[in-house]
Amino acid sequence: MQHHILNCVDTNYLTRTLKTHLLHLLSFLVPDFTSAKHFFSQFDSEQNQLLKYFVSLKFPKILFPLQSLGLPITDEQIQEMEANLDNIDFQMAAEEEKKLRHDVMAHVHTFAHCCPKAAAIIHLGATSCYVGDNTDLIVLRDGFNLLLPKLARVISRLADFAEKYADLPTLGFTHYQPAQLTTVGKRCCLWIQDLCMDLQNLERARDDLRFRGVKGTTGTQASFLQLFEGDHSKVEELDRLVTAKAGFKRAYMVTGQTYSRKVDIEVLSVLASLGASIHKICTDIRLLANLKEIEEPFEKDQIGSSAMPYKRNPMRSERCCSLARHLMTLVLDPLQTASVQWFERTLDDSANRRVCLAEAFLTADIILSTLQNISEGLVVYPKVIERRIRQELPFMATENIIMAMVKAGGNRQDCHEKIRVLSQQAAAVVKQEGGDNDFIARVRADPYFSPIHKQLESLLDPSSFTGRAPQQVAKFLKEEVRPALIPYQSKMGGKIELAL
Repeated sequence: MQHHILNCVDTNYLTRTLKTHLLHLLSFLVPDFTSAKHFFSQFDSEQNQLLKYFVSLKFPKILFPLQSLGLPITDEQIQEMEANLDNIDFQMAAEEEKKLRHDVMAHVHTFAHCCPKAAAIIHLGATSCYVGDNTDLIVLRDGFNLLLPKLARVISRLADFAEKYADLPTLGFTHYQPAQLTTVGKRCCLWIQDLCMDLQNLERARDDLRFRGVKGTTGTQASFLQLFEGDHSKVEELDRLVTAKAGFKRAYMVTGQTYSRKVDIEVLSVLASLGASIHKICTDIRLLANLKEIEEPFEKDQIGSSAMPYKRNPMRSERCCSLARHLMTLVLDPLQTASVQWFERTLDDSANRRVCLAEAFLTADIILSTLQNISEGLVVYPKVIERRIRQELPFMATENIIMAMVKAGGNRQDCHEKIRVLSQQAAAVVKQEGGDNDFIARVRADPYFSPIHKQLESLLDPSSFTGRAPQQVAKFLKEEVRPALIPYQSKMGGKIELAL
């Protein structure tokens, strides 16, 4: 079932109300909807967060200046339609759709019943895609406008975290094997960089959207050319005015019956890419939770396992990963839909789009909310991080030890061999006996290394192994991250509390 929106092509303006908006979303979310009462009752459930998402979307007032361009439409007709915008008989619309099997015409008939004086000119010159596609484009644009501040808040929270821990050394991993040290803040910047790319991608996808505008049944504008008795300039002016009043700078110059379904590919591609970023971030957090170095928020009375009371499962991050996988797969739908559209349009796009477009935005919304909640409560355990460094750093320090010995007059090759033997002995203690890494103790006990014994503490200072990580964090946050968040400064407040 769909609503009256854009059917009233001859009104001075249309104010999109919540109910009319939700009726369009209905066609997205519940294609077989038959009971408006049942649909709205879903909003009483705390469980139904996805449906609640779209409640906050607001549509602009849209002028349809057919009257001003000379068509015989009376002020009385316009006023009648304006007065009945909120007067929607959902039951009648459901019955009409059941009879007509056409969502838009069901609402045309329902609206005409409310507006008998305007009935003759409702939907004049329009098509279902004039209603549906133009509305979809507004929904997509406004959907991006809802997601972008949420993404900016996540970036902001992580930026604060990265700044706080910019200097805290931690063990780096490549192939999930111990590698050179980095810092907790620098690792977080890797996450932020991906999210900043997503921020740019979402902004670009939103700004690239154009309006379908006034194009007619197959994109030729023939019906409007007939209405204006062959006056091409009036058709172009109508297209321009409708586009501008919908809040778009441009309309697609050519369309079939629909706007190109490649637009949907672009939209879902950037959301899928966002899903990939969030999946990677939350996977890292899950792995760090296993190492007991960093954990997501865990409430005082929270239960990690029904069988194992000691467990602290990273369920928020796991949920993000689970939903992110779903988000990433949704881009396959518009890829296939665009590829099988015949000529000017086939209707096998409709039911698929009603699901995948809405689900993509809804899924992106909830995983951003969840990630914000995680980023606002990340817990770091410096002592655990320090202990792991102590286990691995001795081997990483071997090159520094060799350099120090050479400076003290030693032979590089002799020193290399000494260290090779001692490090293998220490490795055997760790791997075969389950003991601690005693490599440094062996170096201290070997007279060969006596020239540098007093230097060992400084040679093993973790901060000397992190390179420019702290400086990189500071520069990155100052020059790239903070400037990218400036457009969203007014929307940075508020913490996310989840009922998971």
